[in-house]
Amino acid sequence: MNPDDMIGRLSGPLSLRSRIGNVVALLGGLGGALFIGLLWATEPVLPGRTHLAFGALVALGLAWAGYGTWALTRRTPLFALDRVIAAWLAVTATGLLTAGTVAIAVARGTWVSAAGILVAVTLGAVALVILVRARAARAALLRRKRELGG
Repeated sequence: MNPDDMIGRLSGPLSLRSRIGNVVALLGGLGGALFIGLLWATEPVLPGRTHLAFGALVALGLAWAGYGTWALTRRTPLFALDRVIAAWLAVTATGLLTAGTVAIAVARGTWVSAAGILVAVTLGAVALVILVRARAARAALLRRKRELGG
């Protein structure tokens, strides 16, 4: 097997599992953004914090929809770049979730809010682990590509 063949195998087409995941990201993000946007539009008298939260949720939904569209139109894993981008989106979403949960906990001061913080921090930690693993996988693929002269 020559280096060109190996590089071709490293950047082969998306698997069925990846395509389904990207379609779910696209439709889930678009559906979530549409649902929150419609809810936001039909409730004109809301506190400023709620407008901010709705805006952040719509932006996150559109970001996932954009990611799904981008990944599906590229049709290749791009040396795991898609995994790194998805992990960054997850870290961003869980970071916003944690910040919002902490703000609510400080405002209310109940033990239920502490449980919410624990859940948000746990999700954030999982997202960070996924990011570290995705970056390591991408680095390994790029290192292998350089070794093969690509």
